[in-house]
Amino acid sequence: MRHQKEGRKFHRKTGQRAAFLKSLLSNLILKGKIETTEARAKEIKQRVEKLVTVAKKQNIASLRILISRVSKKPAFKLYYDIAPKYADRKGGYVRIIKLGKRRVGDASTINLVEFV
Repeated sequence: MRHQKEGRKFHRKTGQRAAFLKSLLSNLILKGKIETTEARAKEIKQRVEKLVTVAKKQNIASLRILISRVSKKPAFKLYYDIAPKYADRKGGYVRIIKLGKRRVGDASTINLVEFV
Protein backbone atom coordinates (compact mmCIF):
# COMPACT_ATOMS: atom_id res chain seq x y z
CA MET A 1 0.00 0.00 0.00
CA ARG A 2 1.11 3.55 -0.68
CA HIS A 3 -0.54 5.18 2.30
CA GLN A 4 1.19 8.39 3.39
CA LYS A 5 3.83 8.13 0.67
CA GLU A 6 4.45 11.65 -0.49
CA GLY A 7 5.37 12.85 -3.98
CA ARG A 8 5.56 11.35 -7.43
CA LYS A 9 8.45 9.21 -8.63
CA PHE A 10 8.39 9.92 -12.40
CA HIS A 11 10.11 6.54 -13.06
CA ARG A 12 13.44 7.94 -11.87
CA LYS A 13 15.90 7.12 -9.13
CA THR A 14 16.26 9.47 -6.19
CA GLY A 15 19.16 11.60 -7.43
CA GLN A 16 17.80 11.85 -10.94
CA ARG A 17 14.38 12.82 -9.61
CA ALA A 18 15.85 15.53 -7.38
CA ALA A 19 17.84 17.00 -10.28
CA PHE A 20 14.81 16.79 -12.58
CA LEU A 21 12.54 18.64 -10.14
CA LYS A 22 15.25 21.21 -9.39
CA SER A 23 15.56 22.00 -13.10
CA LEU A 24 11.77 22.29 -13.48
CA LEU A 25 11.62 24.67 -10.51
CA SER A 26 14.51 26.74 -11.85
CA ASN A 27 12.92 27.03 -15.29
CA LEU A 28 9.59 28.10 -13.83
CA ILE A 29 11.20 30.73 -11.62
CA LEU A 30 13.45 32.15 -14.35
CA LYS A 31 10.93 32.13 -17.20
CA GLY A 32 7.74 32.84 -15.25
CA LYS A 33 5.72 30.15 -17.01
CA ILE A 34 6.36 26.75 -18.55
CA GLU A 35 4.40 24.09 -20.43
CA THR A 36 4.63 20.61 -18.96
CA THR A 37 2.57 17.51 -18.23
CA GLU A 38 -0.17 17.46 -15.63
CA ALA A 39 1.69 15.29 -13.10
CA ARG A 40 4.82 17.44 -13.33
CA ALA A 41 2.75 20.61 -13.01
CA LYS A 42 1.02 19.39 -9.85
CA GLU A 43 4.32 18.37 -8.30
CA ILE A 44 6.17 21.63 -8.97
CA LYS A 45 3.20 23.75 -7.92
CA GLN A 46 3.48 22.44 -4.35
CA ARG A 47 7.22 22.98 -4.26
CA VAL A 48 7.23 26.48 -5.76
CA GLU A 49 4.53 27.70 -3.40
CA LYS A 50 6.56 26.50 -0.42
CA LEU A 51 9.63 28.28 -1.79
CA VAL A 52 7.72 31.54 -2.26
CA THR A 53 6.46 31.29 1.31
CA VAL A 54 10.04 30.88 2.53
CA ALA A 55 11.22 33.78 0.36
CA LYS A 56 8.53 36.08 1.74
CA LYS A 57 10.24 36.11 5.13
CA GLN A 58 13.02 38.28 3.61
CA ASN A 59 15.85 37.30 5.93
CA ILE A 60 19.28 35.83 5.26
CA ALA A 61 18.28 32.38 6.52
CA SER A 62 15.47 32.14 3.99
CA LEU A 63 17.83 33.19 1.18
CA ARG A 64 20.24 30.44 2.19
CA ILE A 65 17.41 27.89 2.25
CA LEU A 66 16.41 28.94 -1.28
CA ILE A 67 19.98 28.60 -2.54
CA SER A 68 20.13 25.09 -1.10
CA ARG A 69 16.88 24.08 -2.84
CA VAL A 70 17.51 25.73 -6.25
CA SER A 71 20.67 27.23 -7.69
CA LYS A 72 21.81 30.82 -7.08
CA LYS A 73 20.27 32.66 -10.04
CA PRO A 74 16.69 31.38 -9.52
CA ALA A 75 17.04 31.80 -5.76
CA PHE A 76 18.02 35.46 -6.13
CA LYS A 77 15.21 36.12 -8.61
CA LEU A 78 12.68 34.47 -6.29
CA TYR A 79 13.97 36.34 -3.24
CA TYR A 80 14.40 39.82 -4.75
CA ASP A 81 11.81 39.97 -7.57
CA ILE A 82 9.00 37.46 -7.11
CA ALA A 83 8.46 37.22 -3.34
CA PRO A 84 7.97 40.97 -2.70
CA LYS A 85 5.05 40.93 -5.18
CA TYR A 86 3.25 38.39 -3.00
CA ALA A 87 4.01 40.00 0.38
CA ASP A 88 0.33 40.58 1.21
CA ARG A 89 -0.97 37.37 -0.41
CA LYS A 90 -1.53 34.32 1.81
CA GLY A 91 -1.12 31.59 -0.78
CA GLY A 92 -1.97 30.52 -4.31
CA TYR A 93 1.04 32.00 -6.05
CA VAL A 94 1.01 29.56 -8.96
CA ARG A 95 -1.79 28.48 -11.28
CA ILE A 96 -2.15 25.49 -13.58
CA ILE A 97 -4.07 25.99 -16.82
CA LYS A 98 -5.05 22.94 -18.86
CA LEU A 99 -4.24 23.69 -22.49
CA GLY A 100 -6.32 20.90 -24.02
CA LYS A 101 -3.55 19.62 -26.22
CA ARG A 102 -1.68 16.35 -25.97
CA ARG A 103 1.97 15.44 -26.31
CA VAL A 104 2.78 13.63 -29.54
CA GLY A 105 4.81 10.75 -28.09
CA ASP A 106 2.50 9.41 -25.38
CA ALA A 107 -0.61 11.62 -25.60
CA SER A 108 -0.25 12.98 -22.07
CA THR A 109 -2.08 16.23 -21.35
CA ILE A 110 -0.08 19.45 -21.50
CA ASN A 111 -0.60 22.20 -18.92
CA LEU A 112 0.67 25.72 -18.50
CA VAL A 113 2.18 26.55 -15.11
CA GLU A 114 2.58 30.25 -14.33
CA PHE A 115 2.80 32.71 -11.48
CA VAL A 116 -0.46 34.50 -10.70
